[in-house]
Amino acid sequence: MGRVALVTGSSRGLGSAIARRLARDGFSVAVNSASDTALAEAVVSGIRASGAAAAAFTADVTDEGEVEGLVGAVTKDLGPIDVLVLNATGPQPEAALLQVEWEEHASQLDFFVKSPVLLGRAVIPGMKARGWGRIVQIDSEIADQPPPGRSAYATAKSAQIGLTRSWARELAPLGITVNSVAPGFIPVERHADVGEEIRRHYVETVPTGRFGTPEEVAHAVSFFASDEAGFVTGQRLAVNGGRGLG
Repeated sequence: MGRVALVTGSSRGLGSAIARRLARDGFSVAVNSASDTALAEAVVSGIRASGAAAAAFTADVTDEGEVEGLVGAVTKDLGPIDVLVLNATGPQPEAALLQVEWEEHASQLDFFVKSPVLLGRAVIPGMKARGWGRIVQIDSEIADQPPPGRSAYATAKSAQIGLTRSWARELAPLGITVNSVAPGFIPVERHADVGEEIRRHYVETVPTGRFGTPEEVAHAVSFFASDEAGFVTGQRLAVNGGRGLG
């Protein structure tokens, strides 16, 4: 049996592109959704049609009991998890900081800190026993360039980066690498209502003069998940067309 990758939040958007890319790389892929079973099954069907192995798993990755059930089900159906891609996200509040309640901060931390901790505790022992593992966090360029109104999201993403670096240091001697990919603005379904003016302004600030694609983000994840990336850990790769260059 080949290696297994679990991609959280992979029924749509960036997650589905990452799932398809890892399947193309030869992994058996666990496609996860919190509730949309039909979309997850559609991603699985597409992967299987290409000749790769995949299965859909419904679970809320911010809930400890559901995480335990998810990891158990993936292990039973596909095998032990070798690659963990932490992509799941939820609603992202946009409001002036004095209007953002603590509960909204906590909700963001649930996705970007609590969920990785729960999943890490469930899969790292197996990776440790096998002496091989890849953990890839999907963070965001917003941690570096936080726009007004995104304080809860930017704060949680910054915490996620700290988690990645601390895990990388501790897990390196065990053969487990931990890295993160920081996408810029990648048009997907949830950006459908973003206005044309905002889109135009963003493109004007990107040296490459265009938006990125989900497949370009997936390519970065593919590298971090590979055998060839075994000497790369604690790193953060921005996939944003050079927007941070000024």
